[in-house]
Amino acid sequence: MEDEVVRLCQELIRIDTSNPGDHSGPGERVAAEYVAERLAEVGVEAQVFESHPKRTSLVARIEGEDRSRDALLLHGHLDVVPARKEDWTRDPFGGEIADGCVWGRGAVDMKDMDAMILAVVRQRMREGRKPPRDVVLAFLADEEAGGSGGPVARPGASGAVRGVHGGRGGGRGFSLTVPGDRRMYLIETAEKGIAWMNLRASGTAGHGSMVHPDNAVTAVAEAVARLGRHEFPVQMTKTVRAFLERACMAYGVEFDPGSRRSASRRSGRSPG
Repeated sequence: MEDEVVRLCQELIRIDTSNPGDHSGPGERVAAEYVAERLAEVGVEAQVFESHPKRTSLVARIEGEDRSRDALLLHGHLDVVPARKEDWTRDPFGGEIADGCVWGRGAVDMKDMDAMILAVVRQRMREGRKPPRDVVLAFLADEEAGGSGGPVARPGASGAVRGVHGGRGGGRGFSLTVPGDRRMYLIETAEKGIAWMNLRASGTAGHGSMVHPDNAVTAVAEAVARLGRHEFPVQMTKTVRAFLERACMAYGVEFDPGSRRSASRRSGRSPG
């Protein structure tokens, strides 16, 4: 099955689904049709939803042994962040294999996960292995630009996932190879947080064609620049400390809570 995962991932990467956020990209339609075809080959029928021309998601349900149980959702997104070929050492939409890895936009986020879901489902269906409960598959549009162009924007899509009370997707967290040819698997407790803020500045009113030293726009820009340069203190939570301690143990190095900040200061880089 490993070979199939690699092949599926390569073929998905080669379908450009760049999402600039304004519907001007190629969209997810071709990738959604590709996934639907791979599912149809093993007898799984998919429903396709389109919130905007070419902004396509698909959902499929695999019947389980006990349909009275809550269904399990497996989901991934088909779009990727745009990539400029000149910024890459390899073609971002080439799906090349080099140094033991598949290269390309989406190889990590998240056409790799899409390929893994597809490969597992295809193998189980070929072997006639029915899941204990219904399994709903969702391959979605517009994750990279807010999700408003995903299936929730299409009437009728919610019915395709009725009865789902648990899911797995996102593909976050990566295993690491550590000394002794062992694998360390990371478990996330909190990926990141967002704090929205409004900045207000006052200055001398006037026409945009006139330059005022007391300019509110300049004040806001300077405030944003100061925030960007500010070195916020590192907060060592219990879970971060536990991860770093175990990682250091695996690599055979001493855990020093202050080493990252010290290294960052010496190199002139922010630790944030």
